[in-house]
Amino acid sequence: MAVSPARLAAFAVLMKVEAGAYSSEALHGDPSIESLTERDRGLVFELVLGALRWQGVLDDSIRRTSGRPLGKMDPEVRAALRLGAYQIGFLDRIPSHAAVNDSVALVKRARKASAAGFVNAILRRLPPGVDAREVLERSHPNWMIERWKARFGKETAHEILEAGQATPEVYLRLNQKYGLEDTLARLEKEGVETAETEWPWCRRVLRGRPVATECFAEGRERVQDRGSQSIVPLLGLEAHHRFLDLCAAPGGKTYQAVESRGCSAGAVAADLHLHRLRTMRRLATLPVDMVVLDAKASLPFRSRFDRVLLDAPCSGTGTLSRNPEIRWRLKEHDLERLAALQKRILARSLGALAPGGVLVYSTCSLEEEENAQVIESVLAGRTEFDAGAYIERVPGREPGDGFFACRIERGSPAP
Repeated sequence: MAVSPARLAAFAVLMKVEAGAYSSEALHGDPSIESLTERDRGLVFELVLGALRWQGVLDDSIRRTSGRPLGKMDPEVRAALRLGAYQIGFLDRIPSHAAVNDSVALVKRARKASAAGFVNAILRRLPPGVDAREVLERSHPNWMIERWKARFGKETAHEILEAGQATPEVYLRLNQKYGLEDTLARLEKEGVETAETEWPWCRRVLRGRPVATECFAEGRERVQDRGSQSIVPLLGLEAHHRFLDLCAAPGGKTYQAVESRGCSAGAVAADLHLHRLRTMRRLATLPVDMVVLDAKASLPFRSRFDRVLLDAPCSGTGTLSRNPEIRWRLKEHDLERLAALQKRILARSLGALAPGGVLVYSTCSLEEEENAQVIESVLAGRTEFDAGAYIERVPGREPGDGFFACRIERGSPAP
């Protein structure tokens, strides 16, 4: 039984996510997806991200209909059921019979033919159409929703939930090495239309595929979320500063830092994983040294840095619209473990900062344990460091992903 290329690709991505991959990585750079037509490629993204964003609602419906917990189903069966249930419940432009037939075909292709009848029976019993407004509070784990209500209030928590279910806007950061108007004109010729934001070099994409342009190939523009672009300017980088990015991969902020300041002084991009640094291959064209290191251990640098960026590993709760699987993997007790890691890395990072220097601590988390409480704990009693005001971007309240940042200055030694 033939399966549409888009559903076949979507199923493959969902299986990778089942195995532990992140959807944002699995969806980008896959040749089988890139070779699809623009329409089919768009459908792949819709199916994968929609099924993950609404997984709680889909699983409830499948569980009630089947009478079986999804944890006892084979991963291939779970993925096929979620894919079919999402189309039946949320995509009225797709006929239910097409969604059912392709899900049945998918389990057969996955060598789970014995489950084909089960998948067919469950999906045919699901009612078509779901009112997203009525099921919004089942789109995230209860513990997460209750935390946001307690911290931000019901109205802002509702905005966060809505933002988590929406397709995120695509933003570009234009390379300041090139003329702004010239880059915009070239992008327009290549079919990419953008709108301005509050920052001249940050543009919101209205139409087109920026990553398929000559401008992208030349490094004139990079896809980078609006919230992410707000972090590097806090460093106040200048050309003569020695700069260290301690948790650099996948590199968006490293590129931004190096491209925006000129490059007369040294820059170091460090990360724990070599394979992640290798994805930053474009940095080979810039004066940046790449170093594999464990940021929670003693840092191997003989001299200190004028500017340090610590975009710390975190829960990622500010990025749930583009990384929806995080909400289902994360447990509330994980926050304590992450906070302990962040405190250790920040304490090590401060040792790499020269007197008179600036360190920016940032996360894409909305949780206080990973943000203000980390700063307060690590800086307690350390009078040589001065923390500035906390900056927080909340999805739905501000455009783009959620981010936290704090600028920390190290005082100059007494004369």
